Formats: sequence, C-alpha cells, structure tokens
Amino acid sequence: MFEFRFSDLGLRQGAAEGRTQTSLSEINVTPFVDVVLVLLIIFMLTAPILESGIEVDLPKTRTVRVLSEEKVVVTIDKRQDIYVGNDPVNIHRLGSFVLDHMRGSEQAPVFIRCDQSVPFGAFAQVMDALKQANLRNVNVVTEPLNTKGAAGG
Repeated sequence: MFEFRFSDLGLRQGAAEGRTQTSLSEINVTPFVDVVLVLLIIFMLTAPILESGIEVDLPKTRTVRVLSEEKVVVTIDKRQDIYVGNDPVNIHRLGSFVLDHMRGSEQAPVFIRCDQSVPFGAFAQVMDALKQANLRNVNVVTEPLNTKGAAGG
C-alpha cells in the first residue's frame, strides 16, 4: 500500500525540527520597480512627440531660441487649417479664441507655427487676425538651420 506523509511534500510541521512556521509577509518589489521604470522611459520618450499633434514642416533659420515659458501656439498646417493648441479654429474667430486662451492678457507671447509650404497670404491673414485682436507680442517658430558641413559656415 501507498503511505502518504507530509514530509514527502516538504510540508513538515516545524516543531519536529525545532523551527517555527512563518508566513511570507514581504513583498518582492523588484518586478514592480521594473515596470514603473519602463513606463517612465516610455513617457519620457513620447512626451516631446505629443507636445503638438499637428505635423508642420517648419522653415529653418540661424536664429532660434528655445522657449520654456507657458505659451499660446497658433499652427497653420499644409492644408492651411488653423489650430490654437490642438483645437481647430476659423480665421474669423482666431483673435477672440486666442484671447480666451490667454485669459485677456494681450501682452503674453503668441507663437505661430506655419508649414513652409503655406502661401504667404495665408500667413498674413493669421497675422492680421491677431493684430486686429490687439495682440502685439507675436513670434514665428522656426527650426535651427543645420550649418555643419556648409561652405563658409
């Protein structure tokens, strides 16, 4: 006959060997930390990409300044659609919409991101709409011109 004992399964009562039975009360946090670090890396890599969801091919210039302040960004894409942040806006409502985003502060900077394939007339209409709304601190966003390897540069 087959005899079944607890000792065969490693479930021995500890009193026979002089040990007491304790439960595992510590949690292994290593897998948790691994997952959190992976998520952190993913967010760090995707955050710059998500800054503006509207794809624009910016013109390149030599004078580029990195901005770190809170800003209102007006974007004109290839199809000449106008956005404030990620919200589409009609040209006739552009000035009031930007003022609403700025909470009435006409001195705060407004930045225009315009695709380089957009005709100057469309860009001028956006500038005019902003000036009609009394917005005077309007800036144009460009990308740095790559001068490495250029002749005389």
